[in-house]
Amino acid sequence: MCHLMRMKVRTNLMLSAELVGEVDRLAGARGRSRFVEEAVRERLRRERARRLVESTIGVLDPAEHPEWSTPDKVVAWVREQRAAETDAGPGGGARQDRGRR
Repeated sequence: MCHLMRMKVRTNLMLSAELVGEVDRLAGARGRSRFVEEAVRERLRRERARRLVESTIGVLDPAEHPEWSTPDKVVAWVREQRAAETDAGPGGGARQDRGRR
């Protein structure tokens, strides 16, 4: 597996003394940068996901997809799809991994 070296850039952030103290208590003063980087990375992941969800609002016309018109109907639809995927089918019994690859 190829590991790419990520270039680090020094930056100056203004944070409250209280916040820095809490980070240092959790991560240690020597782990502060890594802790802040991980926190920012997680926040960016959540923000991208939120924006993606928002961009899809209204994409499906409820008239064309009545099975998704209410949360209860969505749950029922998902269960039906899952049941269809795990249906016994012609071989009888649910699919099983018998160690064959």
